[in-house]
Amino acid sequence: MIKPKPDQITIFAAKKMGIFEFSLIVFASFFSLINPLGSMPIFMSMTSGLSPKERSKVAIKAVAVSLIILLVFALAGQLIFKFFSISIDSLRIAGGIIFFMMGYDMLQAKVVRVKMDDPAESKAYGNDIAITPLAIPMICGPGAITNAIVLWSDATTPTLKIVLVAVMTAVLGITLLVLLGAGKVVPWIGDTGNKVMMRLMGLLVMVIAVEFFFAGLTPILRRILNIG
Repeated sequence: MIKPKPDQITIFAAKKMGIFEFSLIVFASFFSLINPLGSMPIFMSMTSGLSPKERSKVAIKAVAVSLIILLVFALAGQLIFKFFSISIDSLRIAGGIIFFMMGYDMLQAKVVRVKMDDPAESKAYGNDIAITPLAIPMICGPGAITNAIVLWSDATTPTLKIVLVAVMTAVLGITLLVLLGAGKVVPWIGDTGNKVMMRLMGLLVMVIAVEFFFAGLTPILRRILNIG
């Protein structure tokens, strides 16, 4: 998820493949970039202060937003980037900053504090994290967005485009099931376990954020310094 290599995907020109081969490439690439199993512990830590019902709503909203974003960028990603003069590297840098700030909050165990202070804040918090950073950039990160744009251009027939959307939706469906299942693990951990996991995942998120940031910054610096 952190270091996508779209150039490796483009060599599998869709017009040279059948539907089954193209489906496998779409599934494998999106599953590895979204990484549902890797997202589960982070999701658990960030929603440990929410009720099971609120946690389920956050999971559903995060996955739904991710699907919408991927569809939008698949259909019009190149036009959007050109219109606003945005590069995928800039998206990586912004995602890294957002992730780092959220990781720092997790390291301070602020999730638990929100719930203890005010139930209304808990609900608002759930709505906020469903979009950022769960949908963006954890589930739908720069790698997944790049993948959607590249594979849409590789899908040279309407049938392959339908396959792309269907498989992409299936991967996000698996992600939703994994996140919903995470709620059953939380009671086993307990309050102390949740706090420990939250701090550990906060540190992990900050490390991922640094990778995001420099994965975007390095190509920009190379272009500025004319380094090949």
